[in-house]
Amino acid sequence: MGIQPAERMQHIGQETAFEVLVRARALEATGRSVVHLEIGEPDFDTPGHIVAAAQQALEGGFTHYGPGAGLPELRLAVASYLRKWRGLDIDAGRVIITPGGKPVMFFAILALVNPGDEVIYPNPGFPIYESMVTFVGGKAVAMPLREERRFRFDPDEFRSLVTDRTRLIIINSPHNPTGSVLTREDLQTIADVARDRDLVVLSDEIYSRILYTGQHESIATFDGMLDRTILLDGWSKTWAMTGWRLGFGVFPTELVPHVERLISNSVSCTASFAQQAAVAALDGPQDAVDRMLEEFSRRRTAIVQGLNTLPGVHCLEPDGAFYAFPNITATGFTSRELADCLLEEAGVACLAGTAFGSYGEGFIRFSYANSLDNIHLALERMRSLLQSRQAVATL
Repeated sequence: MGIQPAERMQHIGQETAFEVLVRARALEATGRSVVHLEIGEPDFDTPGHIVAAAQQALEGGFTHYGPGAGLPELRLAVASYLRKWRGLDIDAGRVIITPGGKPVMFFAILALVNPGDEVIYPNPGFPIYESMVTFVGGKAVAMPLREERRFRFDPDEFRSLVTDRTRLIIINSPHNPTGSVLTREDLQTIADVARDRDLVVLSDEIYSRILYTGQHESIATFDGMLDRTILLDGWSKTWAMTGWRLGFGVFPTELVPHVERLISNSVSCTASFAQQAAVAALDGPQDAVDRMLEEFSRRRTAIVQGLNTLPGVHCLEPDGAFYAFPNITATGFTSRELADCLLEEAGVACLAGTAFGSYGEGFIRFSYANSLDNIHLALERMRSLLQSRQAVATL
């Protein structure tokens, strides 16, 4: 008979980017050349002063357990950082340090959502939102993001999704996978509903510093929202620290002890030496972040312009993050068909839009966290494949 997993395991999803990465690596192992545009990871090294801080921390004995909610000096540094970059005046006691950003999502949903509770989430959107809501027995309610609105929600449609069972609203700006950015008016709409209906908002702001125009707006700064917002951010994207596994959440005061218990029962704490590096990232020079953003901006221009010259493809210019989300419906492929074809035949690893939800059908996500040379190579390979398929179709 074998081991039977718990029934709840049927309700947990996967992040497709890692599955595609495994397939791409397997192809490379056979000698194939693959351009990696699938994984949402900056291709830059962590800035040197941050690495040095971690080395000094290791030598200084930061190799033991720390407080579950994080080292006091890092929690204070996060509060200071948010004051400077978001205009938020928060008590450091609200800050909880986690091994990556995902635990903030998981802990927030575990702490808030009962079986049958409804959670509104963006679709297309980061797949772990829906996965975690379903896993805990909640009902994930898709908030469609459509190309005609530059992948921002429709206010009237959003309001129609709110019911007496709604418990949590999840937003993500700048947005993965589309690169869209919510306007102040968008955030005001959500804030008004949250206050009127006594709802909590989980605001995923992990790409807040990867913004090409304007200033980042956090819903936590709106009147009455700090006490009903869970702010998610971290070090992975901004300082190219994905492998360090460092994230933070800012929680309403009432939720902090509950989240601390979840940490105690799961990860115990975040690595102490890594937290010292995190302090250096927040308090140290930001020039490496600026240089990375400048390079992402150049890559954004290159990939969007290139995609818009491919047969059957058109692409909006993203306002933030480092993803292009072109419409491929005119190619005649479904999203999954084209993503598979690009990997297997053209050696270009990307993700089907449906990896981010049903409203991603007709789109492909490309991460332009790769060199300009590789982006141009990928575009050449895509052009060759699409033109050859087009030629076959006309025979």
